[in-house]
Amino acid sequence: MKDNRPVNLDIGTIRLPITAYASILHRVSGVIMVVASFLLLWALDLSLSGPEGFASLGELFGSPLVKFVLWGIATALLYHSFAGVKHLIMDFGIGETMHGGVLGARLVFVCTAVSAVLVGVALW
Repeated sequence: MKDNRPVNLDIGTIRLPITAYASILHRVSGVIMVVASFLLLWALDLSLSGPEGFASLGELFGSPLVKFVLWGIATALLYHSFAGVKHLIMDFGIGETMHGGVLGARLVFVCTAVSAVLVGVALW
């Protein structure tokens, strides 16, 4: 039996629903947080090494590039947290329909965007 259905293997042309993007970004933000945890533990170790280490870390955190990295880490943490809360709410049976999933994904994106702006204002 030959299957005559069209096959689209070009990932760039596939239109995914917003829930798929939310799921993919939830996983990506988790990976970012794992990598960032090593950087943040290094910074904690340096800050606790003594007054010189604390002062050098303070100078390092004044750099615009480091502030941008910290903003990215904070944004990943916020997104992962909001998406995790959405999943917890769905575990209670709320928003399990496609409409509820789309609404939840949009809320996660909006809450993350607002929080990211607030963190950016606080950092700079």
